[in-house]
Amino acid sequence: MGKKKPLWVPSEERKRSANITRFMEFVNERHGKDFSSYHDLYRWSVEDIPAFWSAVWDFVEIKASETYQEVVDDLSKFPGARWFPGAKLNFAENLLRYRDDGVALIFRGETQTTARMTYAELYGNVARLAKSLRDLGVSPGDRVAAYMPNMMETAIAMLAATSVGAVWSSCATDIGPQAALDRLGQIEPKVLFTVDGYFYKGKRFSTLKNAEEVVRGIPTLKQVVVASYTGERPQLGNIPKAVTYEDFLAAEEDPPLQFEQVSFDHPVYIMFSSGTTGKPKCMVQGSGVLINHLKELIIHTDLKREDIIFYITTCSWMMWNWLLSSLGVGATVVLYDGNPNYPDPGAMWKLTQDEGITVFGTSASYINFLRGQGVSPGKDYDLSSLKQISQTGSPLSAEGFEYVYREIKEDLHFNSISGGTDINGCFAIGSPILPVYAGELQGPALGMKIQAYDEKGRPVYDQQGELVCEAPAPSMPLYFWNDPDGKKYRSAYFEFYPGVWRHGDYIVIHSDTGGITFYGRSDAVLKPSGVRIGTAEIYNVVEQMEEISDSLAIGQNWKGDQRIVLFVKLAEGYALTEDLKAKIRKELKEKASPRHVPAVIMEMPEAPYTLNMKKVESAVTNILHGRPVLNRDALMNPEVLDYFESIVPELQKE
Repeated sequence: MGKKKPLWVPSEERKRSANITRFMEFVNERHGKDFSSYHDLYRWSVEDIPAFWSAVWDFVEIKASETYQEVVDDLSKFPGARWFPGAKLNFAENLLRYRDDGVALIFRGETQTTARMTYAELYGNVARLAKSLRDLGVSPGDRVAAYMPNMMETAIAMLAATSVGAVWSSCATDIGPQAALDRLGQIEPKVLFTVDGYFYKGKRFSTLKNAEEVVRGIPTLKQVVVASYTGERPQLGNIPKAVTYEDFLAAEEDPPLQFEQVSFDHPVYIMFSSGTTGKPKCMVQGSGVLINHLKELIIHTDLKREDIIFYITTCSWMMWNWLLSSLGVGATVVLYDGNPNYPDPGAMWKLTQDEGITVFGTSASYINFLRGQGVSPGKDYDLSSLKQISQTGSPLSAEGFEYVYREIKEDLHFNSISGGTDINGCFAIGSPILPVYAGELQGPALGMKIQAYDEKGRPVYDQQGELVCEAPAPSMPLYFWNDPDGKKYRSAYFEFYPGVWRHGDYIVIHSDTGGITFYGRSDAVLKPSGVRIGTAEIYNVVEQMEEISDSLAIGQNWKGDQRIVLFVKLAEGYALTEDLKAKIRKELKEKASPRHVPAVIMEMPEAPYTLNMKKVESAVTNILHGRPVLNRDALMNPEVLDYFESIVPELQKE
């Protein structure tokens, strides 16, 4: 095989002006180094982890009222290492360091006119909302939750909550009330922010009934704050403890904004796992998210004050949290709510043209959709402002990379990134000073000591292995909610390879380029269109139906994306008719979300189970993708795998 040809090589001027070049010079001067390449810098970042994160702290200018005593107490504690003990700081204060007339937020919705807010106006709005939360009795450690679209009020509420030391958690309004309750109900919030409705494909959807169901399921709520999006003034009669956003906002025009100073390991966010076994797990994250986001935004994404950054996301996805950390750089953040292809597939490129977006964030499924529709944004729109496309969510094929450079823009940094909700950030990411190769993320993220392991825990190159991280990093969860002995946390990441974080992705690390190719999940998380879905969320709905006695949901890599294949074991006396398939899809759409609806539904004799009665999705996932099943001996009924092997040809041609 000949030498790979890059799709893009950064110009010398681009390399010179990159933030990462400044960071390298900063490190060289501080530590007497002579780094000139990304790979040298990366090697140092994982060999001298405390020195690296100390350099990041100073380079991204973390604001703290008290400095740390040491960077990390004990790297051998994995999990359990404590980062920056002694430091006192506030998450929101770090995102609100600017108070000028620069534009902080631009909101665009499907059917709404543009709304803009300066940094000075944002600061004032956060101050008023923070005062209201304090007056209500919200104090450090209390939970404040949102069931909201991606709008300005959601961002303001997050900043206000974290400014008083409260812990923030959010779900988008496009998930059903039971799925929202499964998440938010566990963390017992004191305040819930919600909305009267949202727009999708030009239609208005009321969410007040859904909000009422969620509120009635959370007895700890003291206040429900309802923003108006689809109507003039929402009717709140049926929602207990509800008040409009306008009425809740403090009347005082310019109250002082007091940033509660808390320790580095004080909780900031609660994010949710995908719910592969029961309800989604609640992952508690601290200010490690802040330093990691600023590392990724400033050093890897090359974000600067003059940039306008946008991501197609909702506030259920960690990319929303990631995007809002751009405020700490002083950039302009574009918030979009609705269908990105409404009224046509050019909608987001017209937005890019009209707003002068410089960093455009999206998913593999969106790029594959554009490819399938034959869209050529570069020909149809003025994309002269665009300097980077960031892509995440699920693996993008080499053809997807080539499409970007052929049909969108020849000269831009295609920054494919991958990590997870678990770390609210990236294990693998781009660098503006490295070339881009088709189908490869440019390299491991600085400070993330990752490898590909084979089944015996040996590092491998140029062949598929499990993505692992061999050392702690600041943005890893502090703990899981309601997991006092840490058992859920350890079993989620550390049981497969003791003392090493197993992430649940298959990857190849290429020895020639240093790049990384992702091949999808190695665990039971589904990612259709890049959105994480837990299999338990499907089982909880389907197995309530009298026609179904058992079910098994698998993510099948399909046409550059992933689709859900649902196998059902029928109760006695029932047949898998088209009517029953339609009923299953309808139940999942209404009780979970449209994303939970399977593309294919098939009958199975039974699901594979371990000896201790755990359903084994991974064995069937491996069969569908031509990979060996390594744990047959652990199965109670290994003979059932013969059935799944027999239907592979059928599933490959559907």
